[in-house]
Amino acid sequence: MPKLRRAVAWSVDFALVVALASALAVLTFHRVSALVTDVPELATRSGLELLMSRGDVLDASQDLGLRLWDKSVLYVEQAFGLLVLTVFLYQWVCLALAGRTIGKGLAGLKVTPRLPRRAALRAAVTTAADVAMYAVACVLLVEGQAVLSVLVWAVAVVLFLLNALPVLSPGRRSLADRVAGTEVTGLGLSTPVATPLVRAS
Repeated sequence: MPKLRRAVAWSVDFALVVALASALAVLTFHRVSALVTDVPELATRSGLELLMSRGDVLDASQDLGLRLWDKSVLYVEQAFGLLVLTVFLYQWVCLALAGRTIGKGLAGLKVTPRLPRRAALRAAVTTAADVAMYAVACVLLVEGQAVLSVLVWAVAVVLFLLNALPVLSPGRRSLADRVAGTEVTGLGLSTPVATPLVRAS
């Protein structure tokens, strides 16, 4: 069943995204944790500011806390940025070189036509629908923009559904396929099996 094969392909590819996101989360956690135990440059600056603060210890320590927070937020933003970039490159390179991602390959599917420009456009839409919009929503939340984060999250859900639901239609072309002018076909599905004719002797 083509729909089932599309679902399997998406599940495999998304599992790879989740694995990458988990690895980046662990790396980011360790980077943030290191700030607490190893901040020589921040501690030096804070110490100098403490000496120049004329006894205003609270203000000097607040500045140190803000710098630690800003660096932690930067690490989180870098992780989300790397996640989005890696997912885009994965989609683009796989489609441009092989016409399929790992998930599509395992499910016996391919994307046609296999042109670098169309592959890049399809990869961009797929990445935006599956990862990028959610990443932006999370970054906005970390930045303290809760209302804007919820709005972007809602847009992300709508974009995901617009990309996924058309796959259930008879044409089975996702939003990414329509934007890039591509389609996903099953290997051997559209080719009739030839039956040899046996002539009676």
